[in-house]
Amino acid sequence: MTASLLAIATAANACTNFLVTKGATTDGSTFVTYAADSHVLYGELYYRAAASFPKGTEFEVIDWDSGRPLGKIKQAEVTYSVVGNMNEYQLVIGETTYGGVDCLQHCDGIIDYGSLIYITLQRAKNAREAIKVMAELVEEYGYASEGESFSIADPDEVWIMEMIGKGKPHYDTIKGKPVLNKKWNNGAVWVARRIPDGYVCAHANQARITTFPMEKASKNSISSKNLKKIFDKDVDVVYAEDVVEFARMKGLYKGTDENFSFSDTYNPVTFSGARACEARVYAFFNRVASGMEKYEQYAMGYDLKNRMPLWIKPDRQLDVHDMMMLMRDHYEGTPMDMTKDVGAGPFKCPYRWRPMSFSVDGNEYIHERATSTQQTGFSFVAQCRGKYPRKVGGVLWFGVDDTYTTVYCPMFCGITEIPECFREGNGNMLEYSETAAFWLFNQVSNFAYLRYDDMIKDIQRVQTELEMNFIDRVRDVSEDFAQNGDNLEARLNNFSAEMANNMFTRWRDLSHQLLVKYIDGNIKKGNDFNFETTGTRPGQAVFPDQPQYPEWWYRYIIENHGSVIKVPKK
Repeated sequence: MTASLLAIATAANACTNFLVTKGATTDGSTFVTYAADSHVLYGELYYRAAASFPKGTEFEVIDWDSGRPLGKIKQAEVTYSVVGNMNEYQLVIGETTYGGVDCLQHCDGIIDYGSLIYITLQRAKNAREAIKVMAELVEEYGYASEGESFSIADPDEVWIMEMIGKGKPHYDTIKGKPVLNKKWNNGAVWVARRIPDGYVCAHANQARITTFPMEKASKNSISSKNLKKIFDKDVDVVYAEDVVEFARMKGLYKGTDENFSFSDTYNPVTFSGARACEARVYAFFNRVASGMEKYEQYAMGYDLKNRMPLWIKPDRQLDVHDMMMLMRDHYEGTPMDMTKDVGAGPFKCPYRWRPMSFSVDGNEYIHERATSTQQTGFSFVAQCRGKYPRKVGGVLWFGVDDTYTTVYCPMFCGITEIPECFREGNGNMLEYSETAAFWLFNQVSNFAYLRYDDMIKDIQRVQTELEMNFIDRVRDVSEDFAQNGDNLEARLNNFSAEMANNMFTRWRDLSHQLLVKYIDGNIKKGNDFNFETTGTRPGQAVFPDQPQYPEWWYRYIIENHGSVIKVPKK
């Protein structure tokens, strides 16, 4: 397997984020979407209660991916409650892993990317404060992960921050002895940029920040040396003081400061970086703005010099339902459309089992990596609404399993109890639970993969019914909650639990109805799930439909097996 194809296989355990500023939305919300895609990640909704701790308290950092202890750090004296990836102040943080150049892997720090997110959510009230906290945490304790892109948003602003560690410890030789060079081993190098209001951005496992203005050339840019100035509203670029100098020291860059590109230096785009990663950004941009066709060859990995912009202005303003639907994509309408090639089979299933690359007769090929993918543990559409009180304004529209067949259920950021179907510990990747949404949604999606083009219509009908009802209900209760704050936490808990229970019950019914309708490759006659009966006795169905395979599929069978199954002519 070539290096580029190996990167594609690695990207299978990867994520997708879309970022939308309030000027690009119909109601002034900001949005961050996140699909946490991993073949070993269980879909559940994390919760951390607000708390107070004695000064000097320490706690152990546990690596989010592996569960491995990394070391102890100082606990904040006061922490905020966190629901999933959103805290009680409507601060939301998402991520995608891009890896980066080989020489900066295997860092020895204490703070991994997942812990960085969840610790920051417990300590920061807004996006600018989050960037400051994240920078200070990795500076003090060291970074322990690969290169990451972070989405950071509050009700007013949306930022993209890209970070990479400094690799293995660097030693200088002094008087013939190795001496640890502390300057080159502290923290990480990073850049954060505020998305201009009215624009949208995205990242999907490929670093996207290229050149950026530095503080010597722009009053709106500061380095970490002046991090205290981050709260100046004119500042829209913040970067690690040594982001360029470190690259020169490692031999990664030799140009001027003005021409320095973070992505081109720390994570250069390759064929796989474009095809398996940037293509998902392209799919999002292509669905919200005209004129994106000029980047199609770049997205497909054929013209790597024609890079897409970091952000674009959409043709129209977006709402929460738009964001849900934008998370559902298999490259439909592009040359990469996963429903069109023979790999989709006779029922147009837009999924390919791993690995993502394969070789035949000395030639190498790939499967596409789309936004919607089978290995999603959980995903969300985070909505930050500044027009409401903070615990009402933040809504984490949370779903488990494949984004295409999930239902985004509203969890207010002010809840203090997680509904049972999403609760941590209710099942895991090795333990089935009858009451876990993750397993229920996987039952439906995995069954649908067998006869996808028929079943997906039934699934989408119920999905739309639930989500549109949720959107209406959230709009109505938000006004009520905002005007009457009595027993607010209990009311928020009750509402989110009611929505989750309604979703779970309806989806369980759907799983039963799909089995009845599509058993044994047949399709029962009827309107939706109102099946036709013979009328002669209860439960006696009329003879079901037995749709033929498409002709191209029969021809494919004949080409491969026709001599064995051909009926002789009389």
